[in-house]
Amino acid sequence: MSTGKVHKGRNDFPEDPTDVLRSVLDLTPAGEDAATGDLLFTGETPPQARGRVFGGQVMAQSLMAAIATVDGERGIHSMHGYFLRPGNALLPITFAVETLRDGRSFSARRVQAMQEGKTILSLISSFQDPVSGLDHQSPMPTAVPDPESLPSTSDRLGRMRHPIAQEWSWARPFDIRHVDPPIEIAPDRSEVATNMVWMKTFSAMEGNANLHRAALAYASDYTLLEPILRRHGISWVRPGISVASLDHAMWWHRPARVDEWLLYVQSSPSAQGARGLSNGRIYSRDGELVASVAQEGMIRVPGDLQYRVKNSVQSLLLKGAGRPRR
Repeated sequence: MSTGKVHKGRNDFPEDPTDVLRSVLDLTPAGEDAATGDLLFTGETPPQARGRVFGGQVMAQSLMAAIATVDGERGIHSMHGYFLRPGNALLPITFAVETLRDGRSFSARRVQAMQEGKTILSLISSFQDPVSGLDHQSPMPTAVPDPESLPSTSDRLGRMRHPIAQEWSWARPFDIRHVDPPIEIAPDRSEVATNMVWMKTFSAMEGNANLHRAALAYASDYTLLEPILRRHGISWVRPGISVASLDHAMWWHRPARVDEWLLYVQSSPSAQGARGLSNGRIYSRDGELVASVAQEGMIRVPGDLQYRVKNSVQSLLLKGAGRPRR
């Protein structure tokens, strides 16, 4: 549970972190591409400690661009995207939307997210009119602790005098609460290829079902590669580690609101060749399966003695950084 109020190490973070999500989902129409006729949009990127654009942000903005070109009540039900280049948080992003198909029940859009004329994400999304049909789902895990009983990221990392720990604590739009032992600093010695987190926005989100689905795509990029790291007893701060998302697929099954608690159940069936695959299932608090996710990531982990020594030293330094100031 919460350990009490934790003071921010900086005072320039938003009062409501969910305002970050609201701003990135609010795209600006930018006319048409003169050569292709694609509809163009631009979107904001907030300051980010690593200087790279969070992949979930680019996906959510690409989906909002696609949504803006689809008429009627058609809801987005699937997306498949490839991360082609890292995004620079200091540069604007342009989203070009190509209409692939508008049929009687389905619509399809291709979105290219671009910086300086180069594509950083290529994504195809599909929309469908509401319709009834067969209905079943995998059950939600049982005996999962309530989110209110678990510490937030700011409870755990808010006192650490490190820019990424501060950003994760105070600038993420979603409240993320780990059911399993977090691995930001220390590895999990259980070495199981699973992970579970509760998540929701810090404040209420206005908007229709498609906006909430785009926002859920944003959050789906959080922690999804952690089952791979957990399986091999690796923490996020291991010296020399290099992690990057390669592709991301998502299917929305049932309506859900991102301002209500959602359980994200994750597992990894395989890792090989410096790549790992993770699957995710997202449930509403009352047990409805609302979305499924899959992502492959590049994970390169140096294993020589030099890095093992650096890892031990860094762990000691980070433990010291987390102690309260006297």
